[in-house]
Amino acid sequence: MSTVTSSTSSTTTTAQQAAAAAQAAAQSALQEAAQSIIGGSTGDSSIDVQSLVSALVTSKVAGQTASLTAESTNDNTQITAIGQLMASISGLQVASAPLYNGSMLTAFTATASGTGIAATAGSGAVPGSYTVNVSQIASAQTLTSTAFSTTAAASLGTGALTISVGSSSMSININSSNDSLSEIASAINSADDNPGLKASVITGSDGQHLVLQATNSGASNTINISASSTSSSALQSLDVTTTAAVDATANSTSTISPSSGTWKQTSAALDAIMTVNGATATSPSNTVSSVISGVTMNLTSAAVTNGAQTVSVAANTSTEVTDISNFVTAYNSLMSTIGSLTSFDSTAAAGSGGGPLLGDSLTTSLQVALGNIVSSSVSSDGVTGTLASLGITLNADGTLSLDSSTLSTAVQSDPQQVAAVFNLTNGIAQQINAATTPYTQTGGLLDTRTSALTADLQSVTTQTNALTAYSSQLTSQYNAEFTALNTLMATTNSNQQYLTALFGGSNSSGTLNKSS
Repeated sequence: MSTVTSSTSSTTTTAQQAAAAAQAAAQSALQEAAQSIIGGSTGDSSIDVQSLVSALVTSKVAGQTASLTAESTNDNTQITAIGQLMASISGLQVASAPLYNGSMLTAFTATASGTGIAATAGSGAVPGSYTVNVSQIASAQTLTSTAFSTTAAASLGTGALTISVGSSSMSININSSNDSLSEIASAINSADDNPGLKASVITGSDGQHLVLQATNSGASNTINISASSTSSSALQSLDVTTTAAVDATANSTSTISPSSGTWKQTSAALDAIMTVNGATATSPSNTVSSVISGVTMNLTSAAVTNGAQTVSVAANTSTEVTDISNFVTAYNSLMSTIGSLTSFDSTAAAGSGGGPLLGDSLTTSLQVALGNIVSSSVSSDGVTGTLASLGITLNADGTLSLDSSTLSTAVQSDPQQVAAVFNLTNGIAQQINAATTPYTQTGGLLDTRTSALTADLQSVTTQTNALTAYSSQLTSQYNAEFTALNTLMATTNSNQQYLTALFGGSNSSGTLNKSS
């Protein structure tokens, strides 16, 4: 029977104590049961077979049973403790991630000084100020047909429509089953190769109008229709050609021809046009992410009327404070977990006063390593920093204290210090991740420990099952033997009483003696 624990001497002592106590109790029960044999042999009573067998079997297996139970309990306690430690370490790794993977140091905010521009900053943003002047916002082209009478709208004739939006196109065959205005709109919307177009029918006081709207905005997303008709000029009238606006040219707009035909352009296909620090830029969408590095601007028409405004990009100090505070909280949670798992209560009963990982070398090594890391200084780009310079100090119990005011001041006024402490090469969080990974990775220190404990539990189960089978065998054997003995002793006592009645005993002369 092998025991896989972090504190072998304590575990062994507990198992020995349990085995000794169980054995002593079994011996006491055996002595009481043995009295029934003595009573049975003198004729005072019969043997208490059930109690005697139970006591004999228990005396045989009590020590081993108690030892196996203690080992199983210890293994389960250890597995639970390691699971708690693993979860706490993982929590610290998650909280540390923004501090060692660069996301915290590259978190920025972007704000616009006026209305019509909503700016956000992401990866790749660079702190600075940008003068943005929007002269035009992007729009999607919309074409509305002239009115068709109810009769004309019911059947435009047969043929084919080739419709394109920008460089993508589709063809629709029109026959007598789908040649109404509403059926043509439905065919456009349901086409598998729809190039980016929505069709609808509006019924006005003058008749029915077919409306086509490009899904995407931008000068290049122009609508063109080529109709071929085999039965009617009504379908042919849907022909339209759009000339795109001249990109980045003020007041240039998309135009359609024939200009006096079936269609009217109710919204032009336009790019957003702006200048950024004097340089002209365009975007097919009002969500502009390709002009200022790492910055996305969402434009509305108010941006045109508002004139030039300033878009400012700066470090997101609020995110930095939150990320660093979360790190401190997770670190203290781990230290609290370690403390509870390795605690010692001197007032508790012998063998029960220690936490499940008391004296465990792996846990102690981790605690020492982390303490050394958070109390050390690091250097990067000529700047040396410590957690203490950010308002984070190490306590005697291994936890950290955070001065939120000092931290807020540091991230706002001394970003170089923050960048040095959490640099991506040898920063505090980088070191913590390196120190904890061997514990949490698959096949790592804690995973290996758990696997060994699980294997030991399986071994204990096998031994327990074998011991149970052995106990059953002994019980059957002893029941048979002592039942037979009880029967024999009862017969012997009966014979003795009969002979005494005939021949007499120490207190009787006997029947035969009287007759003589």
